[in-house]
Amino acid sequence: MSTLVLELRQGDLMVVNGAPIRFRNRARIELTAKARFLFGKQLMTPETASTPARRIYFALQTAYIGDDDEREAGLGLARRLIADFQAATTSTLARDLLERALASAEADECYQALKLVRRVMRHEEVVLGMAAPGIEAED
Repeated sequence: MSTLVLELRQGDLMVVNGAPIRFRNRARIELTAKARFLFGKQLMTPETASTPARRIYFALQTAYIGDDDEREAGLGLARRLIADFQAATTSTLARDLLERALASAEADECYQALKLVRRVMRHEEVVLGMAAPGIEAED
């Protein structure tokens, strides 16, 4: 099994297998086993889930890093939000990205799904002419 080394700053938040961890000082950690985790700007708070694409991201985030019950509920919510978004948008690109994101999430590849939804978030920001609060929308 390969390991992953992460550098985290003081005050950074990381969620590993549903457990939030806040770093009191700068740290370098090594993950030596498979874990569901997000950290820093990858994490979205409920308050910043303020657009349709951001609500999809938040639901998929829950499906990825929540406990067993939260993961199932998050995936169910993501399915409904994606269907609503696809029905409302005229963007073929957004529909395709969301279809791929849902397929990834249903295959338990939620991190890949989140990356695809970040692309939809960038697209949505351009269409709505807004700046990106909270989460970094980069791949």
